[in-house]
Amino acid sequence: MLISMRWLGRHVDLSGIDPEQLAMDLTLSTAEVEGVERFAPYLSDVVVGHVLEREQHPDADKLSVCKLDVGTGETLQIVCGAPNVAAGQMVAVATVGTVLPGDFKIKKSKIRGVHSVGMICSERELGLSDEHDGIWVLPGKPTIGAPVAEALGIDDWVLEIDNKSLTHRPDLWGHRGVAREVAAILDRPLLPMDTSLPELGGADPVEVRVESPACSRYIGLSIDGVGEGKTPVWMRGMLMATDQRPIDLLVDLSNFVMGDLGQPNHAFDRDQLAGDGILVREAREGETLVTLDEVERKLGPADLLICSGDKAVALAGIMGGQDSKVQQGTGRLLLEVACFEPVPVRRTSARLGLRTDSSARFEKHLDPTLPLKAAGHFARLLQEIQPDVTFPASLADAGDWSDPACDVAMNPDQVRRSLGVGISDEEMSALLSSIGFRVQANGEALTVSVPSNRATKDIAIEMDLIEEVGRLYRYGNIPERHLTGALVPPPVDHRRELAESCRDLLAGGARFHETLSYSFQSDSLHKMLGLDGECYVSVINPVQEGTARIRRQVLPSLLTLLEPNRRQRDEVRLFEIGKGYLPEQASERGEPGEVHELALALCRARQTDTSFDEGCLPQLMAVVQDLLGSLEFRDWQFVAVEQAPVSWLHPVRRVEVRVGAGDGACVGFVAELDPGLAAPLGIDGELVSDTAVASISLDALLDQERSGGSYNPLPRYPGFKIDVAIVAPEEVPARDLSRVIEKAGKGNAKDLVVFDLFRGDQLGAGRRSLAYHLVLQSDKKTLTDKDAQSFLRRLERGLGEIGAELRS
Repeated sequence: MLISMRWLGRHVDLSGIDPEQLAMDLTLSTAEVEGVERFAPYLSDVVVGHVLEREQHPDADKLSVCKLDVGTGETLQIVCGAPNVAAGQMVAVATVGTVLPGDFKIKKSKIRGVHSVGMICSERELGLSDEHDGIWVLPGKPTIGAPVAEALGIDDWVLEIDNKSLTHRPDLWGHRGVAREVAAILDRPLLPMDTSLPELGGADPVEVRVESPACSRYIGLSIDGVGEGKTPVWMRGMLMATDQRPIDLLVDLSNFVMGDLGQPNHAFDRDQLAGDGILVREAREGETLVTLDEVERKLGPADLLICSGDKAVALAGIMGGQDSKVQQGTGRLLLEVACFEPVPVRRTSARLGLRTDSSARFEKHLDPTLPLKAAGHFARLLQEIQPDVTFPASLADAGDWSDPACDVAMNPDQVRRSLGVGISDEEMSALLSSIGFRVQANGEALTVSVPSNRATKDIAIEMDLIEEVGRLYRYGNIPERHLTGALVPPPVDHRRELAESCRDLLAGGARFHETLSYSFQSDSLHKMLGLDGECYVSVINPVQEGTARIRRQVLPSLLTLLEPNRRQRDEVRLFEIGKGYLPEQASERGEPGEVHELALALCRARQTDTSFDEGCLPQLMAVVQDLLGSLEFRDWQFVAVEQAPVSWLHPVRRVEVRVGAGDGACVGFVAELDPGLAAPLGIDGELVSDTAVASISLDALLDQERSGGSYNPLPRYPGFKIDVAIVAPEEVPARDLSRVIEKAGKGNAKDLVVFDLFRGDQLGAGRRSLAYHLVLQSDKKTLTDKDAQSFLRRLERGLGEIGAELRS
């Protein structure tokens, strides 16, 4: 956002004010000023010259030899090719050594044999406009030899304000709003400004119909008698200082009003409009509009149009249409000044890639009382420039709008507590009054009347007013104080500690990769998993079509990641710690219940060899087993279940995870996926895979007792390894065999590991052989072969009790 100091000077007296200091004051009180630059510094080197004589060049029909007085006491001779140069004119002269835009340096030269020491400049050569048909004849009676910028009143300084610091302040997108801040900072009065409408005729106004709530107010002002006058130099200078290219009187005046008040506006050629007035409606599917930049835009129902009859003539809040632009020689206009809702303008602008100064302002939520002021301002400025302009009809004013001005209560004691300074009630009132707020005492509180220009998504609560008092008082004026406070340890979050421990263990030795997926899940995923019938929290405005449901479980989010990751590697190990949301467990405030879960997925290319741990299920069970052991849970076990925890698991290869004494409490499951999901998930064919998944409830784990850290001293006596092979019926769980081994060892069986699984005809139908490594070691003595034989005898008796036997 560029702010011209000369422009600000129309609203507040800036005499004696240094631009750098003003930039600092605005930064500390209002918005961050990123830079201060002088406008067109080369204009300070271009001086006013008086053409004393003009003669025909002796050797060129289109050249003139001019004698000029530039205030140095010496007459300069300059050869000029402009057709309009004449004696008696006041012109802009670039003397030798001056550097013009485009890094063009003026030098002494000889043109067709005649010496020339300078250049008489056109407006385009000075970067002031595109006019280059002749030299720039300066208006009025400027002082000979004075810098052109100073003589014409266009010398200026420009402040560049960071747009991000103005996002919540639509009132600062015009010079009047910034001037109000400057007046408060400098404790100078804001100069009065007449924005009332001039005298209007009695004819009927143009009919305006508003059919969309996206337009809260639409003003139409009929104007007659507009001529082709030129934009005043002072206005062109201010526009150029703020990076606006002067075009013609009406466009420049429209841009000036927008830059002055922050209110966009647009002029239509009334001769190009239909007789049934203006209609504001939403676009139809497939409708198009050629905008002023001569690009055909494809529109849709989300776009808002200004129509004449049924024909679109402008893209509301963004850009006018090519067919309704003001034609050369037209004297009958319709001035549009409207207020559009921010969201539709922003969406249309983003979708079309068409961002304009107008759309940038409407996106900030403009004051709906501002259009009437802007219409009056435009009309009065036009009438000053062209006194013959008339306004034949009364004003058209349509739309459903209301004044956003409001009253907010403020407790002075709360202001003092929040700011940490003993500012008086009277000083608070004075500060707020300086920016247009009205303050009334109401007992011990103050009632602050917030004007409409600050009540649109800006000032709404007491804390907003405290911020206003603080910034106007200046935070730098608040005395420093040492911070004091009791140092207390932060509260312990056991769930967070558990989650971090899981992350460390899984991402470490287990070699799993953590994912952070969205809580939104697609309808297609739910249909694939058969979860359509469940109750979900839904979002009103999903980030992507078909992803309006919030997940109940974390694990399904991992399933969509298997196929893309399998394309990159043969083995995929993923985990996620996140939340699911259960609407049926809503709180009193209507917030859904949250479940905290650890989800794991292990997917690898199907193995061609045959081994006892074929498939991913045993491997993932081992990961969960190691995780629970490392987390120091005392008792845990895997239990086969007939009823699947969720419908999309393997019908047989699945186990519950139970933690706690006795039967324990179910904390999750480990299972293979239903084979029918391989094709829908894309892990079949060339990506055929074995896949196992697990889901562990962190909430359930927190309810279970943990053993805590313990120290195990190094063994004092040696142990020896022994291998045993056990033949058992298929229905006997491996954990029962492990318990028998541990019981037979009487506390001396250590490091029990299964290393082989065998099935064969020699064992008989329905039987299998499991081979174990273990270490026999005592804490009290050195064990002997006799002890080993006793262990084997006890083991054989124990196995017989459950229908198993040692394999010879």
